[in-house]
Amino acid sequence: MAKATSIVGGAMVLLRRMGAPETQALGASPTIPEAKKQGIMTLKMPTAKGWAPGQVPAAAAGLKVNAFASDLLHPRWIEVLPNGDVLVAEALMQADPPRTLMERAMHATLRRARALGVSANRITLWRDADGDGVAEIREVFVENQNQPFGMALVDGTFYVGNTDGIVAFPYEDGATRLTGPGRKLVDFKPGGHWTRSLIVSPDRTRIYAGVGSLSNIGDNGMEAEEGRAAIWELDLASGNARIFASGLRNAVGTAWEPTSQTLWTVVNERDGLGDETPPDYLTSVQDGGFYGWPYCYWGQTVDDRVKQDPDLVARAITPDYALGGHTASLGLCWMPEGTLPGFGDGMVIGQHGSWNRSTLSGYKLIFVPFENGHPAGPPRDILWGFLSEDEKVSFGRPVGVAIGPDGRSLLMADDVGDVIWRVTGA
Repeated sequence: MAKATSIVGGAMVLLRRMGAPETQALGASPTIPEAKKQGIMTLKMPTAKGWAPGQVPAAAAGLKVNAFASDLLHPRWIEVLPNGDVLVAEALMQADPPRTLMERAMHATLRRARALGVSANRITLWRDADGDGVAEIREVFVENQNQPFGMALVDGTFYVGNTDGIVAFPYEDGATRLTGPGRKLVDFKPGGHWTRSLIVSPDRTRIYAGVGSLSNIGDNGMEAEEGRAAIWELDLASGNARIFASGLRNAVGTAWEPTSQTLWTVVNERDGLGDETPPDYLTSVQDGGFYGWPYCYWGQTVDDRVKQDPDLVARAITPDYALGGHTASLGLCWMPEGTLPGFGDGMVIGQHGSWNRSTLSGYKLIFVPFENGHPAGPPRDILWGFLSEDEKVSFGRPVGVAIGPDGRSLLMADDVGDVIWRVTGA
């Protein structure tokens, strides 16, 4: 029976692959194939293997990569403190018991890919005291959190983006551990897309938090999605919080473009319409802007699986830059010219990698060049080799990215390899 199921599943993937687009939907004016509804969603994910001793990702010409920190437990996000300490959020998706056969299959696949299981629920601190590019000091910075992800430090207060809200802790310069239970400032609904990224405004008065949707396309009704699929803004002086932008299915990484002081984000789009339909995207974020989810995508392209709201569709903003279908672009940071040799100003994106495709996408660290505050040209690969050539095994999966403490390196979290990789000039 298992063999027959495997043959049928393989045939389904092959048939879908035969109709798969040859090129990715990329750039400001992508070619997006017509939607093809999948009665049963394509479910394909490589088995998590991790890296063999001495094995590292492939790097672009002129670059080299080394393990800055190792032996973590599903590292997801990175925050570099002013004193050079590197904080890493270690957390993992946790799910309720499956209710359908599809959910059961998805959970089994996610566990095999090390994307579902027991969460460490901690943030660890890593210090490279001797400056050799490898952290030799490791401390538990804070533990017993609820799927911690985003981190931010403002004026002696350290903020943690847990899946159920933002918590604040007192912090002293150079501290290797937070004390006290923390103060809950904002409540978020947990579950579904569980990550809660945080970023501080340039004037240090506000924090922005990404809160993903509960479901793919509002599957449990829009009441269940209230307050979700949005970027929230928290005013630190008043404590007031509001939705800053909405219709963003799962906005994870955020970054400021420095010339215009504009907030940008990477968004994971909906599943079940094809390999390249719709593409994940990188976009600037407007105050009060609506970006389409779940009613439409890439502007006003209607998703007829969803009960429509014509007024919201008419308001939907077209994203700035397509990143290809189902790349699971999660990590984002601004990289100024001079950080890595051969790279100018632009955004660095950690692409975690797809599961809802007949041929896999993502599984690499990329760079999108910017000019005059906007994307200017095709993406360039920085790191790759996280996926085996036959797509059956993943050695690692890119997630969060940050500029290293020295300003001349790039750090990237790898939640399958359980490593923080450091990229520098060769």
